[in-house]
Amino acid sequence: MTTLICNCNQTLPLDAKTLGEVLDEDLKPHTTLCRRDAPAFQRACRSSDELVVACTQESRLFTELSAQTEGAVALDVRPIRFVNLRETGGWGREGKAATPKMAALLAAARLPEPEPVPTVTYRSAGRTLIIGALDQAEAFAARVSDVLDVSLLAQGGRGQQARQWPVLAGELASVQGWLGAFDVSWRSHNPIDLDLCTRCNACVAACPEGAIGLDYQIDMGKCRSHRDCVKACEAVGAINFQREPVVHADRFDIVIDLRAEPAFAQHAHPQGYFHLPGGLHSDAGIEALVRVRDLVGEFDKPKFFQYKQKLCAHGRNETVGCDACVQVCSALAIRSEVERQQIAVNPNLCVGCGACTTVCPTGALSYAYPRASEQGVKLRTVLGTFARAGGQDAALLLHGQTAGTALIDALGREAMLRPKAVKGVPARVIPLPLWHTASVGLDLWLTAFAYGASQVWVLMTDEDAPQYVDAVREQMAVAQAIVNGLGYSGTHFRVIRADDVGTLDAQLASPPAQGVRRRASFAVQADKRATLELALDHLLQDSATLTRQSEVVALPAASPFGAVAVNADACTLCLSCVSACPASALLDNTERPQLRFVEKNCVQCGLCVSTCPEDAITLQPRLVLSEARKQPQVINEAQPYSCVRCGRPFGTLKGIEAMLGRLAGHSMFQGEALERLKMCGDCRVVDIYSNPGEARITDL
Repeated sequence: MTTLICNCNQTLPLDAKTLGEVLDEDLKPHTTLCRRDAPAFQRACRSSDELVVACTQESRLFTELSAQTEGAVALDVRPIRFVNLRETGGWGREGKAATPKMAALLAAARLPEPEPVPTVTYRSAGRTLIIGALDQAEAFAARVSDVLDVSLLAQGGRGQQARQWPVLAGELASVQGWLGAFDVSWRSHNPIDLDLCTRCNACVAACPEGAIGLDYQIDMGKCRSHRDCVKACEAVGAINFQREPVVHADRFDIVIDLRAEPAFAQHAHPQGYFHLPGGLHSDAGIEALVRVRDLVGEFDKPKFFQYKQKLCAHGRNETVGCDACVQVCSALAIRSEVERQQIAVNPNLCVGCGACTTVCPTGALSYAYPRASEQGVKLRTVLGTFARAGGQDAALLLHGQTAGTALIDALGREAMLRPKAVKGVPARVIPLPLWHTASVGLDLWLTAFAYGASQVWVLMTDEDAPQYVDAVREQMAVAQAIVNGLGYSGTHFRVIRADDVGTLDAQLASPPAQGVRRRASFAVQADKRATLELALDHLLQDSATLTRQSEVVALPAASPFGAVAVNADACTLCLSCVSACPASALLDNTERPQLRFVEKNCVQCGLCVSTCPEDAITLQPRLVLSEARKQPQVINEAQPYSCVRCGRPFGTLKGIEAMLGRLAGHSMFQGEALERLKMCGDCRVVDIYSNPGEARITDL
């Protein structure tokens, strides 16, 4: 491993000796690695060792220089890893104290890349539909038609005289799909057929009401049926007021929507759909123009999720329990298939936010790229290196790799330029980029705390969907309640909402919270519940001497931990809840009429509540700190009901009495038939066949 560090023209303090001791590498500080000291970079490029460069600003220059260096290892064989030490802490009031953080960030950059996962493929031939006012649509089409096959769906506006692209007209009905597979339907009901129209403008000039615009469609609200336009168009025959409305449908690879309201209501639009209400006169329009020109060909993205149906608590017997993933998905990529006792995730619509994995109480949905185990290795590496370098009270700042990174970089630059007004990223705050801020949840937050983090913060900006912010806040409230209940003081988990440097600078100045005395060493497991149990076991041991208010910690409603409360007066011990429970938290007893409960297994999905015919069950979000949570506890039992014929117990007294009460008025359960309900199954059969008053098939 070769690590190159640079103090950027002596603007940030670098303790090369301490960094080298912690990383077990002889580090030489450079002053201008991208300029005068570039030969050191070129020498490193020729080595086959893994290469880490502590500079992100000049990553493009370094990449080009490597390609131009004779004897350099090809980048597809040995890619260069870049890490930012400057804006993340070196530029700031506490830059001189940021050596432990720098060591942690360098150690994280030295970790191997995540293991590859299955991919999702999109295929696009470039067939594009532009929806909007005709003049705006034509302006956009003029800039992409050299590489894309463009059609226009006119929604008013003024068109050019020259018809350079196919123009469709009508009322948009629906747009569904994704890049390479958009199914679009629209309803045409205007008297003017644009396929026949020659844009001679004769109808426009002839219309006395001015009801025909230069989109060559008739505004029926203005038309007074003079039909002068029909006479003017007689030779062409493009106008027919007797034309029946027609619904059209077609498939496109790309959709560009210039209207004010998007065709998709969800926060995260599908790949290949661009909503640009500002058209080309906006930053988003210019950015989309660049992106859309490259959307011809075959494209792959990681399949960000893994789904294990056997762990899913979504439904049983067509009864819905947990639907947290369906509710939180901002891309509408998840749908219920309760009839199959599962959910279905459309990988083409999934944008990889990971919010579904964060709210999933069972771990049926897990984040795949990177996997939780790989994130765990990074957390342990970062926090362990920070501690070995002498750092204290580490605060992890999890942020998105686009907007979050840009905001942190802006904060670092402002701290460099205006040190009296802006503090910058504190020395104890370690920024860690994620694909999406909602992709890491309760299991990894508690693991990070067990590994030695004083606090875990999630930086969220306007690019995050509102439901993601709410979901992360709810889950962090659960984590906070757990550690406070264990006796740790302070605020350990919180969401930081910031879209400007000033707000972020102020919120990063929070005091540290009480952390663990002994850092954990367990590895993050592939199973979410297993990781949670490891983290809880460590925290229970570490906090054994801390002051606790109670051995039972009340948790918010979003908790994946808890108990069920059973109304013994209403419960008949029908045990339908046992068959519905997906986590084996509710158990029966083959020897006695009992309902037992293992609190450790309960995921608070609510299937038992929705299944119970007597409405006798309620959920109690909580965490029991004693070993009792791992042992089966009897939560209800009843007196057995004995068969009136043989005396063998076959049900509960309350259950049989309830059944008799409900069926006593039924015409099929009168006299001897009602009496048979008091018998076990065997005696009921014997009584039917031995009763001379019963009709037999042999008598027919």
